[in-house]
Amino acid sequence: MPELPEVEVTRQGVAPYLEGQTVKQLIVRNGSLRWPVPDIAQNIVGQTIKAVRRRAKYLLIDTDAGTTIVHLGMSGSLRILSADTPPTKHDHIDLVLDNGRALRLNDPRRFGAWLWCELPETVHPLLSKLGPEPLLDDFTPTYLANALKGKTKAIKLALMDNAIVVGVGNIYANEALFATGINPQTAAGKVTKKQISQLVTEIKRILAGAIEQGGTTLKDFTNAEGKPGYFAQKLHVYGRGGLPCTQCGHLLTEIKLGQRATVFCPICQPKKR
Repeated sequence: MPELPEVEVTRQGVAPYLEGQTVKQLIVRNGSLRWPVPDIAQNIVGQTIKAVRRRAKYLLIDTDAGTTIVHLGMSGSLRILSADTPPTKHDHIDLVLDNGRALRLNDPRRFGAWLWCELPETVHPLLSKLGPEPLLDDFTPTYLANALKGKTKAIKLALMDNAIVVGVGNIYANEALFATGINPQTAAGKVTKKQISQLVTEIKRILAGAIEQGGTTLKDFTNAEGKPGYFAQKLHVYGRGGLPCTQCGHLLTEIKLGQRATVFCPICQPKKR
């Protein structure tokens, strides 16, 4: 599933082709995505794209009339193509530009979304209750300590809670906890202030590194040019259950937390009693 770095890499890839261009046509071949695609052609055709932004894992395509909200779901991807490129089986939506190019959404599992918001996007139900962006200055050790105070849920699940911080998905939560030596099952409220400070530092470092490497390609993700991300080569724990720890050589343990695969080293990330 594309996580924050993959979505940001996608944003960086498509933005230069979209910003400043005028929408000529919206083609919806299959509107049955995670939520039905609204009939917004009359809203967006003729509009100039002002900016392409990201909030959490949502891409926001701004025009004066409103904002298109795009989510890639489990396996979605966006491509910039010539508008006359024949669609393939899972090419569900084209945003056609007047320069002959198109932004195309491909989504085999159809868990993605293509929505519209005329109001400020901050009040949209999908965006209004999101926590801070992990790479921005308001995600600090003080903020995270206050957000985790008294919480009994596992620290890994807390990091994946978008009301606490957005975009630290399964891959990067595993990696950040390994980097800080925190067992993922530790109650969030029991993580020390020193560990929280280290955790904020590592989350920022790991996410920034993943963006620089073009994201993480495990199965489905490729960027806007169809190329894979290379951060998977730098993963220490995620997807490596039963393999030797890169630090101590002990076999990594894999469990389920919140129905998600969780991998850690029982030596480097001991469970507190």
